[in-house]
Amino acid sequence: MSEKYTGSLNVEQLKSQLREALYLDLEDYGLDEKLEGEFTSTFLGIQLKSAFQPIYDSEAGDLFGHEALLRPSLGDLQTISPEFAFSFAEESGRLVKFDRVCRTLHVLNFREIYNDNGYLFLNVHPKLLVSVNAHGKVFERILHTHSVPTDRVVIEIQESVVEQEKLLVEAIDNYRDRGYRIAIDGFGRKHSNLDRLWKLSPEFVKLDISLIQEAERNPRIRKIIPGLVGIIRDLGAQPVIKGIETQTQLDIAIEAGSTLLQGYFLGRPAIAKDLQPTKAFRPSIRAAA
Repeated sequence: MSEKYTGSLNVEQLKSQLREALYLDLEDYGLDEKLEGEFTSTFLGIQLKSAFQPIYDSEAGDLFGHEALLRPSLGDLQTISPEFAFSFAEESGRLVKFDRVCRTLHVLNFREIYNDNGYLFLNVHPKLLVSVNAHGKVFERILHTHSVPTDRVVIEIQESVVEQEKLLVEAIDNYRDRGYRIAIDGFGRKHSNLDRLWKLSPEFVKLDISLIQEAERNPRIRKIIPGLVGIIRDLGAQPVIKGIETQTQLDIAIEAGSTLLQGYFLGRPAIAKDLQPTKAFRPSIRAAA
């Protein structure tokens, strides 16, 4: 059963609860409810919004979860990249608080689409994982306040920026002890390290976005993907093929044996209220069965 936002908790109540959980005065961060159930925030003059991209399970023929994506802008006209927003927050000495505000915003908006089987994939930079010991504990309070269990949250880390491996393993273990799941993103690039992947023991591994796109043009790459999917399964993780933009790429992904699929062809990132079921997914699963 879907547990959608009902409007019973107003913005002022949210600000009070989040002030207690985050140790932030969100009056300074412009928390606002633009539409019923959709929240935005303002941090250091940057307007922050959440978008969600669906992840589908081909075996179940249904949604598996959503990846939360930050949509920052300067006012309503000039969009900026999430990387720029995080860099600006870091240069201003507010990176930790900025990250907490972004995560909170995603959780508030995720309530609009959350159901008992839905996972929330959240991107987190390893620097924050290894430098902030209380991060998981504080975020856990936010989740519990809004009835999202920690075992429905997947902490997603880019493999390309993994540094301080020992500290990262310890931080991941702390998150896992609290019930969170872990995903490594970008596997399959030239720098990919199987030994490091083994040490991190993620529950999910996302293949690098370039692989599925190159596989459509290059038969050699197409033959490699099933092997990578097999390696990920041998490590005890679930592979996710992302970046699917065409029917051919969807067919390649399914033939490769990955059951978790993501990409523009299946669903573009959108605010919670604008998400629509894909028309491309289920017919392809039936055809491939």
